Amino acid sequence: MVKICCIGAGYVGGPTMAVIALKCPAIEVAVVDISVARIMAWNSDQLPIYEPGLDEVVKQCRGKNLFFSTDVEKHVSGADIVFVSVNTPTKTRGLGAGKAADLTYWESAARMIADVSKSDKIVVEKSTVPVKTAEAIEKILTHNSKGINYQILSNPEFLAEGTAIQDLFNPDRVLIGGRETPEGQKAIQALKDVYAHWVPEESILCTNLWSAELSKLAANAFLAQRISSVNAMSALCESTGADVSQVSHAIGKDSRIGPKFLNASVGFGGSCFQKDILNLVYICECNGLSEVASYWKQVIKVNDYQKNRFVNRVVSSMFNTVSGKKIAILGFAFKKDTGDTRETPAIDVCKGLITDNARLSIYDPQVNQEQIQRDLSMNKFDWDHPIHLQPLSPTAVKRVSVVWDAYEATKDAHGICILTEWDEFKTLDYKRIYDNMQKPAFVFDGRNVVNVEKLREIGFIVYSIGKPLDPWLKDMPAVA
Repeated sequence: MVKICCIGAGYVGGPTMAVIALKCPAIEVAVVDISVARIMAWNSDQLPIYEPGLDEVVKQCRGKNLFFSTDVEKHVSGADIVFVSVNTPTKTRGLGAGKAADLTYWESAARMIADVSKSDKIVVEKSTVPVKTAEAIEKILTHNSKGINYQILSNPEFLAEGTAIQDLFNPDRVLIGGRETPEGQKAIQALKDVYAHWVPEESILCTNLWSAELSKLAANAFLAQRISSVNAMSALCESTGADVSQVSHAIGKDSRIGPKFLNASVGFGGSCFQKDILNLVYICECNGLSEVASYWKQVIKVNDYQKNRFVNRVVSSMFNTVSGKKIAILGFAFKKDTGDTRETPAIDVCKGLITDNARLSIYDPQVNQEQIQRDLSMNKFDWDHPIHLQPLSPTAVKRVSVVWDAYEATKDAHGICILTEWDEFKTLDYKRIYDNMQKPAFVFDGRNVVNVEKLREIGFIVYSIGKPLDPWLKDMPAVA
């Protein structure tokens, strides 16, 4: 029986291994992590992450050929294939601070694999890592090999949160990068055989190591670039009276461009886009490609500009001050159908409003109070370190309350900011909400989910990203 072990029970490791276990009943899959609380959650009825369809997959396999354990060394030692899916945060100090990936957790995982291994192993990079990481890991393993042979593969994940299980069941492609040696090719084939249980052969792409590593960074950079492109257009649309939804629909009809990732919004979030672009920028700079680095840096600059522009629009619309005013925040996750708040634009928008002394009442159907308080009190990039290395008890952000109902959040508020496109926000009783708000009542739709005309008929002053401006807003331009 082939044995697979995955180090890291997070957003990537957990769902990926659960699907491998479901599709390959003859393979024993163990997911290991040093976090006792996280492993306990994976073994309970309340999984540590929310992902549609994940519950069912885990329940079908857990205890049969899928195991979650804190006994890291035992499972690594007995495995034929070891996936490494640990955090690779952006460095906050030292060489490359603010851009380079911090490979501390990766390196300690590699050293532990070398320490406990008694048989040959295939080691698979599953975390997003900088190009040439495999080479560094290979050196650590071979210099500590004690006669054991290791083959390093890169197998980047291309999951989108909210649809991760479907993405795993029907991937656009599975990418496997390895050495162009007989041993390397044999290792690639071994991993290919695992995926071939359910993925068509033509969808399994095999490349060299560096191409696989760079493809992951490039894919995220291209996707983020599309979002920043349409967000840049949204600012121009507001200034000219064009409608960004109509513009993006028109350009999306061009088969060379296509319609995906063309929704204007308050900005992109999630664990990968910003981190991967910063990583790409750093690699370009290290290779003397400063023009290429500044090109990709601009994608992040436009994203930051969009969040700042949104905050400025809120403040300037409300007589240039939100001090002491209650603002309802609807949605905190970085997108719908996930509880993930990593790099969510809501953090920067909330911090911007708090700086202006607003009182915030936040509602998100999947994000709890502890997480929101933690996010708002954390420094940039801290979120990507294991939880025991994050600030222990988040100092409650004084001007923030977290509620479990949209109507409670909006009661007596001066304005509403919609920051996540949860479906329920489209069907709220906005007449009821309007009647219980301070007047004039504002809606700032950062996801273009509401029916603007209907809300204006009720009496709201509405700002929608990239849409023709409400007459009220034209008189109060958002200062840059």
